[in-house]
Amino acid sequence: MKKFEDLIFWILNSSFRKTMIIVLTIIAFFASLLMFPSGGVLARMLPGKSSTTFSIYVDTPTGSSIEKTKRVTECVIDNLRAEKSILDISIFYGQGIPLDYAGLVKGSIMKRTENLAEILINLTPTHDRDEPSFLMVSRLRPIIQKSCQSIVPNSVIKLIEQPAGPPTLAQIVVEIHGENLDKIRQLSVDVANILTNTKDLVDIDIMSDDEYDTYKLIPNVKKIAEESLGIEQVNNILYLAFEGMVVATKNSKDSLVQIPIFLVLDNKSRRLNKDTSDAIYKKIEGLKLMNRIGEQIPVSEIVRIEKVKSIPSIMHKNLKRMVNVIAETDNVSQVYPLLEARKTMMEYFEKEYIVETAPFSTYMFDLELTDKETGEKFLLRWDGEMKVTLDTFRDLGAAFIAALVLIFFLLVIYYKSFALSAIILGGSFLSLIGVILGHWVADLVTVNTFFLTATSLIGFIALMGISSRNSLLLIDFAMALINDLGMEKRRAIAHASATRAIPIFLTAIAIILGSALLASDPIFGGLGVALISGTVAAVFVSLLFVPVLMDNSKAMDKKEEE
Repeated sequence: MKKFEDLIFWILNSSFRKTMIIVLTIIAFFASLLMFPSGGVLARMLPGKSSTTFSIYVDTPTGSSIEKTKRVTECVIDNLRAEKSILDISIFYGQGIPLDYAGLVKGSIMKRTENLAEILINLTPTHDRDEPSFLMVSRLRPIIQKSCQSIVPNSVIKLIEQPAGPPTLAQIVVEIHGENLDKIRQLSVDVANILTNTKDLVDIDIMSDDEYDTYKLIPNVKKIAEESLGIEQVNNILYLAFEGMVVATKNSKDSLVQIPIFLVLDNKSRRLNKDTSDAIYKKIEGLKLMNRIGEQIPVSEIVRIEKVKSIPSIMHKNLKRMVNVIAETDNVSQVYPLLEARKTMMEYFEKEYIVETAPFSTYMFDLELTDKETGEKFLLRWDGEMKVTLDTFRDLGAAFIAALVLIFFLLVIYYKSFALSAIILGGSFLSLIGVILGHWVADLVTVNTFFLTATSLIGFIALMGISSRNSLLLIDFAMALINDLGMEKRRAIAHASATRAIPIFLTAIAIILGSALLASDPIFGGLGVALISGTVAAVFVSLLFVPVLMDNSKAMDKKEEE
């Protein structure tokens, strides 16, 4: 290692060369940080994972019949038939699939209407197919939506993957809070339109019931009494004509309870040709009831048809009225579409509202809207996996800062020098260069986008101890040479760097080989890449950058004088 010692000594003997090392290191550090805003490295909670199942949610407009829902669902199935990786398909009309990991938080258990359907797709094992499930979903989504959503206007078809991390309602959720329901609904439509026009956002949906016209059949109690009929008679024939009803029960030795016999008309007789009051009148006009004296009374004479608006459900959160607008990202980070959509919303709502940003806190991306005319206040709160991502990165960032502070004070206690402690800490922090560059390179050489994830930050925090150890041993050895052997400072630093280089290299190789097993994992790949690339950067920082700082440190001069 004599040549390496001479190289370090050669660098330390020139102020220009030392300055260049410092300048190049600083440039590399800030250049790596610029990869985040430029999109060179994308941050995400966890990358997509390849599973053996995914779901498709079919949501036709509120009030749609089961026939309309079936038409859309059958179109979806037709698009899936050619997929060789699909083992089987289960369809659930008017209800959600049996609760799974994704359905636990997506409201599957509450689906009990004819305008909803869920399709469960089971795939072949991951090792038997080349295409991961999240790429299959990304490929099928535009095909299915383009060919099937237009069958029933305003239908929404969503392809739902099993979440790789914490289950959330969606990757991006915008909660619209306020007291005026009409204004909330209008805001939700505006927000959904903005999200629809935002690049990389898919499966946009407003989680509220649509208002539609409905018809009430109101029995005329006085007329029913005059015609010698009963209210129960009228109700029964109406239920039988439109819905069906239990007319008897059956006993069976194989059943502990009576089995109900449900009578229902066929679809041709039960369904209406048109959604109009005239069609309903013609249907009930053909229904007749026999009164007590044997006369046939048309139901149309004793029932009044009234057109009314539907009553949509009202959602609350923390006792406040709200509507959710959800969106998914198509294999990209949630942060960049969020920032673009938020900027567009601020510009759009400034026409009618006073737009204020929330204080820098847990909800730093929220927007507070005040109607310029009425003074009504509304809140646009961001939630979903995007918020989990921000919270996780914030918490890991706080853990990283806490680790820095703790290491710094431990070093100050050990060395009784703030300068030497800062050198060790600065060298450790610069391993971030390798972490970011490693993710950039991994993204270039992999087919899928390689995200900087929560596990990547865990790897970076772990690197702090490894990198600090390298610098600490280097400084201790150099100080021992200066104090015990009386060696000149620059020669001591160069000799210490060359002597400690082999143990540092061996430690780095052990970490790299151990982390290589993690690099290909879909979840912990970020941890593996962070440890590998961060360790490489830590080696260069410890053996080149830290010696330059040691030479410029007055603390080392004092040790030399002692």
